[in-house]
Amino acid sequence: MRRVTSVYVWLTVVVKDNTIIATAIPRITDQFKALEDVGWYGSSYLLVTCMFQLIFGKLYGYFPIKWVFLAAIIIFEIGSAVCGAAPTSDAFILEMVVSTYLPEPFDHVLSAGSFYINLPIGAVVIVVLLQFLHVPNTVPVEASSKTLFQHMDPLGVVTFLPAIVCLLLALQWGGTTFPWANGRIIALFVLAGVLLIAFLAIQRKRQDNAMVPPRIITMHPVAFSSLFMTLFAGAYFTIIYYLPIWFQAIKNASAVNSGIMCLPLMLSMVIFSFVAGGGVTATGNPVPFFYIATVLAAAGAGLMTTFEVHTGHPKWIGYQVLLGSGVGMGIQLPIIAVQAVLPAADIPVGTAILTFCQTFGGAIFVSVAQAVFANRLQTGLLRAVPGVSPGLVQEVGATNLDTVIDAQHMGAVKVVYNDALVSAWYLAVALFSVAVLGAVGMSTKRKSA
Repeated sequence: MRRVTSVYVWLTVVVKDNTIIATAIPRITDQFKALEDVGWYGSSYLLVTCMFQLIFGKLYGYFPIKWVFLAAIIIFEIGSAVCGAAPTSDAFILEMVVSTYLPEPFDHVLSAGSFYINLPIGAVVIVVLLQFLHVPNTVPVEASSKTLFQHMDPLGVVTFLPAIVCLLLALQWGGTTFPWANGRIIALFVLAGVLLIAFLAIQRKRQDNAMVPPRIITMHPVAFSSLFMTLFAGAYFTIIYYLPIWFQAIKNASAVNSGIMCLPLMLSMVIFSFVAGGGVTATGNPVPFFYIATVLAAAGAGLMTTFEVHTGHPKWIGYQVLLGSGVGMGIQLPIIAVQAVLPAADIPVGTAILTFCQTFGGAIFVSVAQAVFANRLQTGLLRAVPGVSPGLVQEVGATNLDTVIDAQHMGAVKVVYNDALVSAWYLAVALFSVAVLGAVGMSTKRKSA
């Protein structure tokens, strides 16, 4: 019991980091005057997280589990420290990569405090884990340094990461920094495609030693579960990263209050995750819950696209509850489905693949949402408020609009800002809807006892 408790204490810190960053982002954009970097704040964290899910999964097989786990915590703590001290937006993004693993008057320090608070908590967790985490005796696989290095699939890493970075850069710059037809944007898309093809070829050649073993990912239940997870999680992260911006930029909420205003979404997610778990346990069939989850989530996200500047409490609370019921029900279903059909020996790899897809979907589609938001904001301001510079709005951040926009233009600017945010949520509606295709290939056959 102590072992389980100590691990869950640390998981609480990680979950806190995954959610509080979304609430802190509007204030971070003010501090660094970089609204255009919103997509990077989420994507950099999620992208490197998804990569290291698979790498650490392999490290656990070659080294003592306890010490690998503690090493990951220490890296996370270092990243939290440097994120809190980041002097610029670019430095913050870089330090978010490392970290991959308050009352209203103090709202201006939320961005730094969000990360510094991890340090004392992490120190306590390390002491607790050293004392109480006793992993059952396991015999790590003996391998030379050369063999270990090869099993980490370095070629897969050096092709996949640059491919996704090129894709994110193209999405980040396209339509704002450079036109979509610009040679730089085209070159980035082409390079991303070539590197992804190379990555797939490497995975096929390496088979079970690959980052994503083809034997497992090509199984129908795993393939369709991965598709569902990528799309569903991508839609969820698109909502959760832009909802606090709506509360802070449109409703003038503080960072702390915007976090409170997101509670209907979070609480309904928790409740319906238990509902789905109990339902699958009772029926032995997760497939119907996939359909229910996508319908609820798509409906909730669709209703959120009706948000306007003057949308009141009943709507933004009720729509969050509907969305949260779908997300809470669906976000863990792919893992349950895969564990129900895979042989015991393949369950760790299958679970790692699904966790990879969850953060990978977030990394990609948060960046896509940022491209939609930035383009709609820029074109909307030029069309509706020609007296206001789009560059000025983007530089000032999400919550300091009233410091640079005069009163006669503020109403029109908020309308354009609201429309740009809602446009990003249309992407979430589409992703939730298409995710239903993942349920089609699910196997209802339970693994034999």
